[in-house]
Amino acid sequence: MHARNDGPMTGRTVVVTGGSGGIGKATAMRLAQMGATVALTGRDSARTHEAAHQIRTATGAQVQPFTADLSAQAEVRRLASELLGTLPRIDVLVNNAGGYWHTRHLTVDGLERTFALNHLAPFLLTRLLLDRLGVGDDGRVVTVSSNAQALGRIDFDDLQGEHSYSGARAYNQSKLANVLFTRELARRLQGTTVTANSLHPGVVRTSFGAEDPGRAQRLFVPLARPFMRSPAQGASTSVLLASSPTVKGVQGQFFARGRTRRSSKRSNDRAVATRLWHVSEALVERH
Repeated sequence: MHARNDGPMTGRTVVVTGGSGGIGKATAMRLAQMGATVALTGRDSARTHEAAHQIRTATGAQVQPFTADLSAQAEVRRLASELLGTLPRIDVLVNNAGGYWHTRHLTVDGLERTFALNHLAPFLLTRLLLDRLGVGDDGRVVTVSSNAQALGRIDFDDLQGEHSYSGARAYNQSKLANVLFTRELARRLQGTTVTANSLHPGVVRTSFGAEDPGRAQRLFVPLARPFMRSPAQGASTSVLLASSPTVKGVQGQFFARGRTRRSSKRSNDRAVATRLWHVSEALVERH
């Protein structure tokens, strides 16, 4: 299949993080089929280049791979610099990269990995690319959260899980942080041409969490796999938010299965969102 010259995303450039496999790769593939120029990022150079090659071959679209470990803030900054230096325009940023770790891991910055990758990376990357996203008349920031946000709580006294760590609690907190970040960003973007929305992709068949799974994950996932959504199905809401004219101008919403959904009460706490923004600023300015 080759990209149509008159596809709905022709002339638009999309950055997809975590694009070397799973939902990210499926998102990049669909947007390329719609005519977009795609920049996809991944932690593993070989996998990322192979994914770009496969998408390019299948669609005929312009697809550029970028390698970065987004858990490291220096890597996020380097990636942003490379993207800005390579891409004359960026219309859409899909913050898709994320992970789950059953045991506590520290990044090179000394931060807990789940919080660093799932929240601080999109927080920092979005801010670094925001001026370029605002150049056109329809810039979009799409952040992949999860319904796990409903179970999350921002523990400002132990954001890094130093005193008490649980893989599930760290993940739930990070996914709530995604929604709070989106809400606060949307407020700050009022009156501009850039919008920010978040989403739940569904429970999808990917290798997510396989690097350090918990016991429940090891038992549950093989049984549930036949009932999980495919990566393409999981990508559908990301693709909608990245491309559809029906959501142009829609700001600060949480989506699932292509529709707006009510997110948790905690995710709508403006004071928490503002505090998280300031704490996140301090954490990314320190490193």
